[in-house]
Amino acid sequence: MSGGRDLAEDADRRARHIAAAARAQAAAAARVRAGARARPSTTTDAERAGAYAGLVTRAVAYSLDLALVNVVALLVGAAVALVTSVLHRLPHGLETALGVALACTYVVWLVGYFVAFWSSNGQTPGDRVMRIRVIDARGTGRIGVVRAVVRFVGVVLATIPLLAGFLIMLWDDRRRCLQDRMARTVVVHAPPQPRIVRQRIPPEPP
Repeated sequence: MSGGRDLAEDADRRARHIAAAARAQAAAAARVRAGARARPSTTTDAERAGAYAGLVTRAVAYSLDLALVNVVALLVGAAVALVTSVLHRLPHGLETALGVALACTYVVWLVGYFVAFWSSNGQTPGDRVMRIRVIDARGTGRIGVVRAVVRFVGVVLATIPLLAGFLIMLWDDRRRCLQDRMARTVVVHAPPQPRIVRQRIPPEPP
């Protein structure tokens, strides 16, 4: 008789714990919804619908990305220079090889930076700051690594003729630059996603 009562009490405690956890999750979701309603929106209806990003917005995002890439490269270069300074004079051939290695590393870092972000979630850190995203022109979502590489090649080609490859977006109804045409992509505004704040679930009673 006592064993049956203990089982019933244990089942009751577990039921109360599950109910408390469900109430905590529901309260957290309600706070997120309430916060989203109370917080003034920073995006327009056109942005929510996926309006195409303009020249200035994209230029600022691109500049932020280049600044980040170069800051990291400078830090790495400074670290290498510090290490080599301890060794005093290096053989001329070794200095040349080191310079070539650093140059190749910079190119790989530059290409990998853009390709990795474009092919993963469509947003570089600069894009995230400016709230824009690179997506497939047909609206099917992310692009792959190959198309991200093609897009980077398009950026290089767009830069060569006095930035003409970027300026063609001014006459395009979808605001596509040369790299977008080559990789079949578009750049749209990406409203920030609501942040879900999780509440700690009370521990299960012993």
